[in-house]
Amino acid sequence: MNDDLAGASQRVSERSSRPPGQGSPATAARRCLGGYRGYLFDLDGTLYLGDRLLPGARELVERLRSLGRRVVFLSNNPTRTREQYGEKLTRLGIPAEAADVVTSAQVMAIYLGRTAPGSTLYVVGEPPLVEELRSAGFSLSEGPDEIDIVVCGFDRTFTYEKLNVALQAIRRGARFVATNPDRTCPVEGGEIPDCAAMIGAIEGATGKRVEVIVGKPSPIIVEVALESIGLDASDCLVVGDRLETDVRTGANSGMDSALVLTGVTSPEQLEASSVRPTYVLSGVVEILDALRHHER
Repeated sequence: MNDDLAGASQRVSERSSRPPGQGSPATAARRCLGGYRGYLFDLDGTLYLGDRLLPGARELVERLRSLGRRVVFLSNNPTRTREQYGEKLTRLGIPAEAADVVTSAQVMAIYLGRTAPGSTLYVVGEPPLVEELRSAGFSLSEGPDEIDIVVCGFDRTFTYEKLNVALQAIRRGARFVATNPDRTCPVEGGEIPDCAAMIGAIEGATGKRVEVIVGKPSPIIVEVALESIGLDASDCLVVGDRLETDVRTGANSGMDSALVLTGVTSPEQLEASSVRPTYVLSGVVEILDALRHHER
C-alpha cells in the first residue's frame, strides 16, 4: 500500500472508531437492514439495469429520505458525469442531483488534485472522465514525452492507438493509475468488459502494474463518500451487487454491507467466495420490507 492509500485508509479507520454501543461495527452488525443512518447505493445492477429500475428501488430511496436517512449513490463507472447520473436517476423516478452522486471519475480528480497537482495526463477513457479531469484543471496530452500520468478508465472506445500512447508514455516514466477494478459491467441481458480489461491490456504491454485504483473498494473513494454523506462508516450500510468491490468496501472500512443478487454475483459465486457480506438480499426491495418492519 502506497502512502496515499495508507493515508486514506487511516482516515477512514479513524472515522470508524467509536466507543462500543455508539455506532461501533459490532453494534452495527446487530442492526436490522432498516436501522442505519446512512445508505451508500451502487447503481448498475443494484438500483437499475440499463434503463429499468429494479423492484423497490424508487420506493426505497423515497422512504429512506422521508425518514431523514442519508442516501448517497456510489458508482465505479466513470462513463457518466455526476450530473448525468443525477439526470438518469431522476428520469427513472428517483430524484437526484450531482451532489448526491460519488463516482470514480470524481474521486480520481480529487486524488490527483491532492497528490499530483499540475500534472499532464493521458486519459484512456470516455468523454465524461476526460471532462471531470479537465474541469479539475489538469492539462491533457497525447504526446508521450509530455505525459506525467496515464489515467485508465472503463473505455468502450478503447483502441490499439490508445494502448500504444499509454505504452510509450509509461516507458518514458509516466505513472499509471486507474478509476476502478471492475472486470465487467452489468447490462440488461448480461455483462460487458469493464475497466479491468483496459488495465490488463496496458499492464500486458508495459509490464508495469497499475499503481493506484481509486474506485471501490479503495479507501480513497470511501473517504470521499463519507465526507459526502456526513457520517461515520459504522453508521452506514453499503449496498451493491459485487463481492470484490461493494462488499469488500464494507469489509475494508468497518461498514456493514448488503449484497444484492440482481447484478453480476450469482449464489454459486457467493458460496465459493471468501468475501462475506453482512446481508445477502434478492434485491433492494428487501431493505424496503425491513424498513416497514422496523417502523412497527
